Amino acid sequence: MNIRMALLERAATAGLPAEQLRTLLGAAALDEPPAGLAARTARGLAVAAGALAGFALVLWIAANWTTFGRTGRFALLQAAVLVPGVAAWAWPQARAALALLALLAIGALWAFFGQTYQTGADAWQLFALWAGLGLPLALGVRSDVVWTPWVVVAVTAVVLWMEASGLSGWRGVRAEGLPLTLAAWCALIGLVLALSPLGRRVTGAGAWAMRTAVVLTAVVISLRGLMALFESDGDPLYFSALALFVAAAIVLSRRAFFDLFALSAVALALDALLVAGFARVLLDGSGARDSAGIWLLLGLLAAGVLAASVQAVMHVARTVAAHDEGGAA
Repeated sequence: MNIRMALLERAATAGLPAEQLRTLLGAAALDEPPAGLAARTARGLAVAAGALAGFALVLWIAANWTTFGRTGRFALLQAAVLVPGVAAWAWPQARAALALLALLAIGALWAFFGQTYQTGADAWQLFALWAGLGLPLALGVRSDVVWTPWVVVAVTAVVLWMEASGLSGWRGVRAEGLPLTLAAWCALIGLVLALSPLGRRVTGAGAWAMRTAVVLTAVVISLRGLMALFESDGDPLYFSALALFVAAAIVLSRRAFFDLFALSAVALALDALLVAGFARVLLDGSGARDSAGIWLLLGLLAAGVLAASVQAVMHVARTVAAHDEGGAA
């Protein structure tokens, strides 16, 4: 409910006179801008400017590409990395936006390098180099403005490595692909842990970097787990995914690691795996797979799993909030 409407309703119920109502609304400061709005607006505009400047640079280079030789193109892209990097070091107020521009330019430089020399490197190697070269930048800036896109690059490198290792499609969920798949999952989980409160003192990453890592990791693992249900020897991978999400939910439910966004993403992935598992059990055990009763039961199970997960997440959120309020008091 809107806070103003709630106050007006409460005032009407209590029968407050007009003068006291004005005092109440003034104390609520509903007509004042949110605290820190000016600083957040300036930071957001700086980030948008950095992203738009990077996009404009790409368009300008594309429009004038034929006028540059190979040396000129490399010099231009290297300058696009060096100039924002030096400016980020010298201009703290715009450091995050300039570092974002430098991170994007690193990717453009490596893409051009791969296209020019045709080294035969797999795509995941270019993304891995991009992430490796951008890591000192992210560690130096210590801002989610850089960490969040860096996470996308790093996760893309892991996913492309899985495909290059023969784990694409159904082959990756079979028993012979289990060790490599688990190794890729461990890399993704390590990335999440590094950006979690455990590694925050070193990385300086904020909540959105960790949330991005959690969501992307949950998508990769849950999709592999769901695909494993369709393979006769894919059960170990499916149950491994279930165990990982249960463990993640337990960890994220602890006050030190609690994050409502991340916990909700993990709960959704766990729900999807559980409902898919129920579907396989019901459909495999039923002679009439088009039976309306089977699908009705499956729908009821899905609704029950979703309701239970929502209740569990809200219970954890209320418990953590109550603990925080008690500690503050």
